[in-house]
Amino acid sequence: MHRSIFAVLFGTFTLRFSTGLTGTLLFYYLANLPAHGGPEVSAFVVGLLTAAYFIAELVLSPIFGVLSDRLGAHRVMQWGPFFGATAVVLTGITTSLPLLALTRLLEGAAGAASIPSILGYIAHATTGDEPLRGRTVARFEAATLAGLGAGVVAAGVLYELIGREAFFLNAGVYAVSLLIYRYGVSELPSEVEPAVGEGVALDGVHRSGFDLDRYRRVLSSASVWLLAPTWIALNAVVGAWTTQSVFQLVKEPQPGFENQLLMGDLDPSQVSVAMAAALLIFFGGLLYWGNKFKRFRRTTIIGIGVFGGLLMMCAIYVLNHSQAWGLVVQAPSVLVLVAGLFVLAGATPAALGLLADISESHPADRGVVMGLYSVFLALGQITGALASGAAAEWRGIDGLLAASLVLLIIALLPLNRLRQSEHLVGVADHARHVGAPSAEPSREALPER
Repeated sequence: MHRSIFAVLFGTFTLRFSTGLTGTLLFYYLANLPAHGGPEVSAFVVGLLTAAYFIAELVLSPIFGVLSDRLGAHRVMQWGPFFGATAVVLTGITTSLPLLALTRLLEGAAGAASIPSILGYIAHATTGDEPLRGRTVARFEAATLAGLGAGVVAAGVLYELIGREAFFLNAGVYAVSLLIYRYGVSELPSEVEPAVGEGVALDGVHRSGFDLDRYRRVLSSASVWLLAPTWIALNAVVGAWTTQSVFQLVKEPQPGFENQLLMGDLDPSQVSVAMAAALLIFFGGLLYWGNKFKRFRRTTIIGIGVFGGLLMMCAIYVLNHSQAWGLVVQAPSVLVLVAGLFVLAGATPAALGLLADISESHPADRGVVMGLYSVFLALGQITGALASGAAAEWRGIDGLLAASLVLLIIALLPLNRLRQSEHLVGVADHARHVGAPSAEPSREALPER
């Protein structure tokens, strides 16, 4: 079983590598679409195409999750690479914007089919072994981020070397993912002979298959609604700067934006180097702040991360208007930008830690609660794609900065209420869930800061 878990994680890396590669290649392709016989593409259209991917993943993930429960996680996870390979081949042979929108929907379907089934497989394979589950879930997150980041970095180099033929090369990477899932992952015993009749959950309640009422109860949790806007807004900021900013950096500057240093005319390989550096800084922040949970409360780390994001936006604004000052201003601005990004990275593991705490209130539905990770990610990316597309069309990089500032302020608004109830997350609700008297734990159990 350990071999199968490793294969699932490696397959997650290759699948997410393909996702990151396709998405970033598409930005370069759209920026040069007129040279291939296609129309001029606006920043808002780029935002719509980006949102199409996440809309498909958001809508289809619950459906494929049900199919995974009914047909088996191992079977359904193999569907994703088929959708993805079809999407990238179509992308490489068309300049039609409606067809390119269809390819984004297919690409989103690839993630929707694979990720819920992979997480379901991991949940089944680690049942009864909490240390293994913890290590596996953490490595899944690392494989996801590493795959997406590696795909983003590789896109610039590949596009400069072989142009849009890189899409066809990516179809081969999807084929590798399929082979890993097909031959590297073993069938779970419950998938070989599915149990007939009702199953018994951890709380002793008999359940039968997919129950929408359970999802309703989870989504009605006050803790979920307090965390949701903060996490969605943070995902929107990250999404805006990993998608729309790439398009703005390589696209020929629009008239009226000549005073913005970061607007256009960079080579894709230069963007890849910058993205690789940013990815390393972000990973460093993830590791550093992920080890500070015993010292700082989750909401403290999230708040520090949001202020780091605000600092980062200020540094980018100065850098974007530093033509007259040169390195005297640009070098310190880059240092402040790096520091802000490092601090902002801590908000992600802290939010995930809070979601895990919330899952303690629903011991029979941990998978449902943790599945909200994908929902918050998709909603954030959709929000970021649409907001950044309109903002960039309005004021270029300065527009991106304005949209990001609004989103970061939104992320801060519910944080105080969430902090006030943080000591109750996963405890009082759990007491009610199991029928025990509700007792408010002491704040001394939490770090003071």
